[in-house]
Amino acid sequence: MMVLITYDVNTTTGQGVRRLAKVAKVCTNYGQRVQNSVFECLVDNTQLAMIKKQIQDIIDVEKDSVRYYVLGEQYKNRIEHIGKKQGVDLAGPLIC
Repeated sequence: MMVLITYDVNTTTGQGVRRLAKVAKVCTNYGQRVQNSVFECLVDNTQLAMIKKQIQDIIDVEKDSVRYYVLGEQYKNRIEHIGKKQGVDLAGPLIC
């Protein structure tokens, strides 16, 4: 299923900057960055649970925010892109 992960990490301190990098690293392990703090991840239920647990262990819930949008299996009909940076088809072949 396709999951859109968005986050807002408070970076006014050095700890916040480190949290931001760690959250981005977790998301990069499962998907592709489509905007600064937005990732598209093609995952199953187990992977989504792992992502949520890893991110929850990183963020400061008093200062940071994360949102998960589950677009499901039919995600291609729910995504419209306008502009220059077109993402990679995560379900497509890895080698052309």
